[in-house]
Amino acid sequence: MVEVNGTLVWYYMICKRELWLMSRNILPDQFDENIDFGRFLHEFTYKKSKKEIAFGNVKFDLIYEDNDKLVIGETKKSSKFFEASKMQLLFYLYYLNNSGINAEGVLHYPEERKKIKIFLDENSRKEMDFVIKDILEIINEDKPPEVVKINFCKNCGYNEYCFS
Repeated sequence: MVEVNGTLVWYYMICKRELWLMSRNILPDQFDENIDFGRFLHEFTYKKSKKEIAFGNVKFDLIYEDNDKLVIGETKKSSKFFEASKMQLLFYLYYLNNSGINAEGVLHYPEERKKIKIFLDENSRKEMDFVIKDILEIINEDKPPEVVKINFCKNCGYNEYCFS
């Protein structure tokens, strides 16, 4: 059985079909330039922070302390998909909170020189409960959701899979 993680939450917010494919370890084109750039960004930004910390079934891009508060950071190429990035980070905060750890979140957009603080509150907890339930329903389907062409498709590593 697949466990929900931050990456699946991000895909859920972008494309339900992509979520289903990723949940089955059907990997996107690993030579896609957007995937390469994401790897580069992750490896060469925020060198002073501890990176890619595993906790249970999730991995955080960054973890650090700020004014005696634990901060989980998520690094993204662009704020274009802010809602998906926010929900991914909220999932990490939700996951930690359910383990008895309180933390704050910060979305990092190094190319835009932008940081956005994210906090888990009662509304976002309820939203995350719904998202997790829906993700589990989608990934337990026998077939992927139908192709729905969206703006994200042109830069998607699954483009050839969906549109060949």
